[in-house]
Amino acid sequence: MNNTKIYNIWVIGSLMFLFLIASMMVSLVIGAVSIPLQTFIDAWLNFDKSNQLHQVLMNVRLPRILGAAIVGTSLAISGALMQGITQNPLADSGLLGINAGAGLGLAVMFAFFPDTSYRFILVACFMGAAISVGVIYLITSSNKQVMTSLRLTLAGAGISALFIAASQAIALQFNLSQDITFWSIGGISAISWSQLRLITPFFLLALLLAIINSPAITILRFGDDTAISLGKKPQRTRIVASIIVLVLSGLSVAVVGSISFVGLIVPHVLRYFVGENYRYLIPLSGLGGALLVVWADLIARSVNPPFETPFGIITALIGIPFFLYLSRKGGLRL
Repeated sequence: MNNTKIYNIWVIGSLMFLFLIASMMVSLVIGAVSIPLQTFIDAWLNFDKSNQLHQVLMNVRLPRILGAAIVGTSLAISGALMQGITQNPLADSGLLGINAGAGLGLAVMFAFFPDTSYRFILVACFMGAAISVGVIYLITSSNKQVMTSLRLTLAGAGISALFIAASQAIALQFNLSQDITFWSIGGISAISWSQLRLITPFFLLALLLAIINSPAITILRFGDDTAISLGKKPQRTRIVASIIVLVLSGLSVAVVGSISFVGLIVPHVLRYFVGENYRYLIPLSGLGGALLVVWADLIARSVNPPFETPFGIITALIGIPFFLYLSRKGGLRL
């Protein structure tokens, strides 16, 4: 990669970061209740607990927007990692059933431990995502010769359907449909500072590990033999990346429920600008995912105020045509 391209990537990354900050500030002041600019400034410089708009800004919208940015970053990086370790251009934690596995963990906790804390709900989501990652790992390990991108996606759809059916069966048996639906569609609006404090260490650790392992994931595209000849350990790289994916997917489901297509759309779009170097693709995908979800959330709560439209519908409206386009082309080459 020449110096000019590296310079262009840094420019793109810097512009995306600045646009993300601007988008978050716009999202803070726009909503069912508009917040004047002076009130926005006062809330930051001289927060007043008795001022209702200050409370809305700092204790409702700010944690919500930070949660949206964390979820978007997590889902986009999960998608990039899955595409890198499986060499499958259609990989996404939602499409491959990882989010559905985490959702099953959520349903189990609601059914059998209804009074449990958010900490254990997060652990249950991690465990559910781990089961899905394990099943996918077994499928890809045992059928490498016939496992094309579309077949792996179909296998993921089957895993996802199985876990969703199990979640719905538990919900019906324990009369939890309303609770789980509320969690899925209202999670990002109900997120609190205490929840953010709990998920942020996991998020930052997974983000750091993803960046550290990004050069090894880049080498995987040249094949295991080449990676081994360069002193890398492909299987260890895949296991570490899978653990990162299950952590990022699990915490995303614990916050907003199962959201698909973010991890499919963002890495593909950014690949046009940065190519297949995951050292740059992973951090830029994180920025792109945060941008997508922050704007999807803003659009979803601005369509019909004061009622909220689940922002997963916005990502699906973008993602489904994108998925069909990629399927029609047989996926973009990685």
